[in-house]
Amino acid sequence: MIDHILTFLIAIPLLGAAAVAFWPVDSQHNFRLIALVALLLEVVVTAGSYLSFNITDAGLQLSEVRDWITLPIGSLGVVSIDYALAVDGISFPLVLLAVVVMLVGVVSSWNINHKSRAYFALYLLLTGSIMGCFLAQDFFLFYLFFEFMLLPMYFLIGLWGGPRREYAALKFFIYTFLGSLLILIVMIGLYLSVIDPVETARAVGLIGPEDAIHPDMIPQIQQWLFDGKIAPEQLIHTFRFSYLADPGNYIPGSILSATSEFFIADIPVRLLAFWFLFVGFAVKLPVVPVHTWLPDAHVEAPTPISVVLAGILLKIGGYGFIRIVDGFFPAEALYSAIPLAILGMISIVYGGFNALGQSDLKKMIAYSSVSHMGFVLLGIAAFTPEGFNGAIYQMVSHGILSAMLFLLTGVIYDRTHDRRIDHYRGLISVMPQYTVITGIAYFASLGLPGFSGFVGELFTLMGAFQSEALPVWIPALSTLGIVLAAGYFLWTYQRMFFSTFWYKNATTQVLTDLTRREKFMLVPLVILTILVGILPGLLFDLSGATIEVWLEGLK
Repeated sequence: MIDHILTFLIAIPLLGAAAVAFWPVDSQHNFRLIALVALLLEVVVTAGSYLSFNITDAGLQLSEVRDWITLPIGSLGVVSIDYALAVDGISFPLVLLAVVVMLVGVVSSWNINHKSRAYFALYLLLTGSIMGCFLAQDFFLFYLFFEFMLLPMYFLIGLWGGPRREYAALKFFIYTFLGSLLILIVMIGLYLSVIDPVETARAVGLIGPEDAIHPDMIPQIQQWLFDGKIAPEQLIHTFRFSYLADPGNYIPGSILSATSEFFIADIPVRLLAFWFLFVGFAVKLPVVPVHTWLPDAHVEAPTPISVVLAGILLKIGGYGFIRIVDGFFPAEALYSAIPLAILGMISIVYGGFNALGQSDLKKMIAYSSVSHMGFVLLGIAAFTPEGFNGAIYQMVSHGILSAMLFLLTGVIYDRTHDRRIDHYRGLISVMPQYTVITGIAYFASLGLPGFSGFVGELFTLMGAFQSEALPVWIPALSTLGIVLAAGYFLWTYQRMFFSTFWYKNATTQVLTDLTRREKFMLVPLVILTILVGILPGLLFDLSGATIEVWLEGLK
């Protein structure tokens, strides 16, 4: 099982989706049970991968590589697409987060009664595609999973959402799809520019078809490529991340080679490709000004889908920045560090001010996500170990906290079907357990020391202040986001939970405290945010070695 453990992480939810779709008995209990069993199996397999993960190894681990598609295309060479999976310190923390969030999401879906077969099948398809994004080590394979996520999420919002669900689902789809098209354009350009040195060595007869390549042979092949000694039809093109990140594998004179002299409107093509990729992933993060789909999607999505959307889907944008944007275009990323950091700063402050002005609880949390994910972009733009590690930590921390926040919103909405902040007063008197957990979630999210939110923001700001690429005023202004977070979280907490008990629908609705199922979802998240907050080494140990080597390779 260890040899294919990452394949199991993708296959289990996909097989679960097939089981739900073809289950002979039309029983929503069976559909929920299949989904829960699939996610529990994901937890077991992920635990096995955690035990096998070596935190001192900076390279790719648990690798699985198989030839998938080999297609000769005449004078342009051969297309080689691999089924390549692996994890390292960049992706593995997010894999752990994904398993936690998806399990919590399926438990919070327990009350979904409308078209439950379709709902749980789509939910499991979404789970498999999310796992595939974090595990794929081939750009083509990554893009398949990245694109496939759109369909289940579109239907999960569009069929089970609120009154404006069709509008929100369509807006989400259009924004994300247009961003994906920009990524596709760059992916094709990279394919035309990069070779697989191992398969090319076999094509030119340097080694036999089944022989292992000696590490010294790769520089030799790269030198032959640079000298033009390899015929075009012998070049084996590739989408493998590890080869795309090595400048020695780029064909001299190709459109995206490091020495490319191609320009569009006086802009170097490599710089343009960098910004195409950035915008494609910025939509997913999201970054201001391509963020406007997020509040609508959150407000209209059912609670479990808001949990998944904020808890893990947004993190694919941050992961794409690190793995793909910075990994393939490091010089352009460093050149663009200041505008990237400014966009991060704007997202932090703009999202905070918008959150402060909201009366809808869900929309307030949605804008807080824009603000908190801005710290991720700021940390990545810093190009320092603290910044990169802080960005990964912030993604995991925000995943835990945003899942808590949307679950807590769902608790109150399930009872009253009302999310307006000013429609509640003095909830502490009738919902003390709910009040305590909400307080923990709010204080953790505003960055109180001892919780995970504090560590993530601290390290991204430390990285930005220490960065040689950024002026000090950018992280200095970004600290305003922490002040704003304290404002909108504390103000909301004060208005909803203190003073004399009152809520608008008191004559028709009865408020009760947390149920056993709700505590089962929320208490583990509380434990995680405290545990990670007081023992940040649990995450930094996973990412530290990889980030150190990663930064050396980018410079």
